[in-house]
Amino acid sequence: MPLNKELIGKKYDSKTYEVTAEAIENYARATNDENERYLSTDIVSTPVFPVVPAFESFMAGSMDPDLGADLMRLVHGSEEHILHQPIRPGDTLQIEPVLESVETKDTGETFTIAAPIKNQDGVLVAEVRGTMFIRGSGSGARGAAGPGDEGERKVVYEETTKVDDDQTHRYAEASGDHNPIHLDENVAKMAGLPGIINHGMCTMAIAAKGAVNGLAGGNPERIKKVAVRFSKPVLPGQELTTKFWKTADSGDVTTYGFETYNPAGQAVIKGGVVEVAS
Repeated sequence: MPLNKELIGKKYDSKTYEVTAEAIENYARATNDENERYLSTDIVSTPVFPVVPAFESFMAGSMDPDLGADLMRLVHGSEEHILHQPIRPGDTLQIEPVLESVETKDTGETFTIAAPIKNQDGVLVAEVRGTMFIRGSGSGARGAAGPGDEGERKVVYEETTKVDDDQTHRYAEASGDHNPIHLDENVAKMAGLPGIINHGMCTMAIAAKGAVNGLAGGNPERIKKVAVRFSKPVLPGQELTTKFWKTADSGDVTTYGFETYNPAGQAVIKGGVVEVAS
């Protein structure tokens, strides 16, 4: 059965999340990020941390029986975080999730859940959008050819991080995402995967770490947007290299494109965008 497009616009129960310094630190360490801003000095969250308070909202939508998503064929397709204000320990966050879209692609179906996040003062601190992909449930039609090469990219920064053998277990504890495809070899293979795969959001956090370190001078508050498209599974033990190049300057914000590659040179993140304030 196809996904139920009549649910577009459905609002899910609002959620409240209490931010602690421990949660921010645990998330940073689970993504191999030792920036002192997450650990001990004027603490703020990482640019990818907003997925933690939004996670229950994503699960509520994904498991909505009226939507009809096959969880065994579900993978994370893309993610976008627009960051308005720093998230700090002591904040009480309110999440108001909505099913924003349902689409049919040639190779599957997607649905997007938007989760605006406000703090205790009613200030919008982040907009989180997660797009989930249901493999093999599409029209079967061949889509139009994609755009060609974007031209020569002048890489301005690159960073390599190893995905540890226990990475998925540490990330599950810090994020609350205990999907067994990240933790149980047998379940992952039953789902048609080569084995346990890294959480897409952990891969995104590793890429965003490079943006903070190399483009924002180590200051996470300068990151105003980060968005990615997940293109290939990441396996524990692999080294990931993220490369950034400048695409635009607009006022006080510089926009960079980026991709993240596995040891074979295959892109595991494509279409990456990060906006950095001056």
